[in-house]
Amino acid sequence: MVLLALESTGLYEHLHDATEGNFAQGFFTQFFHHPWNGLRFWDLIQPGFMFIAGTAMAFSLKKQREKGMSWGQSFRKTLKRCFWLFFFGVLDYAVRPSGLSFELWDVLTQLSFTTLVAFLIFNWSYTWQIVFCIGLLLLTEGLYRFTNIPGFDQPFTDQHNFGNYMDLLLMNKMNKGGWVAINFIPTAVHTIAGALAGKLLISDKSPIKKVVIWGIVCLFVGYGLDVLDITPIIKRIATSSFTIASLGWCLIALSICYWWIDVKNHRKHLDFFTIVGMNSLFIYLFFEIIGSRWFNGYVAHITNGLMDFINTPQMPKLIITSLCIFALEWLLCYFLYRKKIFFRV
Repeated sequence: MVLLALESTGLYEHLHDATEGNFAQGFFTQFFHHPWNGLRFWDLIQPGFMFIAGTAMAFSLKKQREKGMSWGQSFRKTLKRCFWLFFFGVLDYAVRPSGLSFELWDVLTQLSFTTLVAFLIFNWSYTWQIVFCIGLLLLTEGLYRFTNIPGFDQPFTDQHNFGNYMDLLLMNKMNKGGWVAINFIPTAVHTIAGALAGKLLISDKSPIKKVVIWGIVCLFVGYGLDVLDITPIIKRIATSSFTIASLGWCLIALSICYWWIDVKNHRKHLDFFTIVGMNSLFIYLFFEIIGSRWFNGYVAHITNGLMDFINTPQMPKLIITSLCIFALEWLLCYFLYRKKIFFRV
C-alpha cells in the first residue's frame, strides 16, 4: 500500500524522467506495468494485494472460530465485506469528467469476487483447493482459446480477445490499456493460494520450507509456459502463465517476510508500514478518489509556490511535491492510528 500511495503522487514518473539516458532509468522502469508480454516488478503489486488478502482471511477465520462464530455467521460477514469491496471498487471509477461511469476494472471489484470464492472453498482439503485453482486456470485458457467469437478470436492480442468481448457485454466499453474485467477468474487463484499459505503459517511447525518450494515450482511453471511459447505472460489479461509466475513471487516474498519478521523477530522500524497497513482500505480510497481529484493538486499549488521563492528547478520541485503529498497521507494514517480509528468492511 505504501508503494501504491507513492505511485499515486506521480513520484515514479518523475524519477523515471529524471534518469532519462541514465542506467538508473532501467530500475525505475520496473515501477510501471509491462506494456504487454513480460513481467516487471510493478506487475506483482496487484497479485500481492490479492494474495495477502487471502492470507489475512486465514487468520481472520481462525479468530472467528475461536470466538464461537458459526460458518453461517462468517459467511454473512464475508458477503457484507464483498458487497462493500464491490461498491467501493465501482465508486473509484464512477465519476469521470464526462459524467458517471460504470467500470469493473478496479482491484477492489476483483477482490470482492476472489474473496468470496476463497471463503466458500476455505474448508476444503489442500489438494482439492489446488485442483480448483488449476480448474480456474484451465477455464481461463479455454475461454480465451476456444470461444472463437468473430473479432475477438485472438487469445493474446490486445483489443481482440475474449476478455475484451466480455467487457463490451458487461460495460459496453473496452479498456484502452488492455485490462479486462474477467481477470477476477484467474486472479482468484492468488487469493485462494494466499489463504492456503495462511493456513500453513498457522498450523505447520515449519511452513517456510513448503512455501518456498511451492514458490519455486510456480516460478518454474509460469516462466516455462512463456518461454516454451505455450501461454505468454500478460498481466493485463492475467494469463495462466502470469498468474502462476506472479504467485511464485508472492510465495517467495511471504516466506522471506515471515522468516525475517516472525522467526527472526526483526520487528523494529516496521511501524512506518504498519501505520499505513492498518488503514489500507481507507488510504487506498483516499489517494484514488480524493487524491487524484483534489488533494494532490492542492498540495502541489502550495509546495510549488513556496519553492518558486527559492528558484527550485522543475524536476526537484516535482519530486519534492510528490514526497510532500505522500508525507501528508502518511500523517493522516498516523493520526487515525493514534486515535485507534480503523476503517474495515
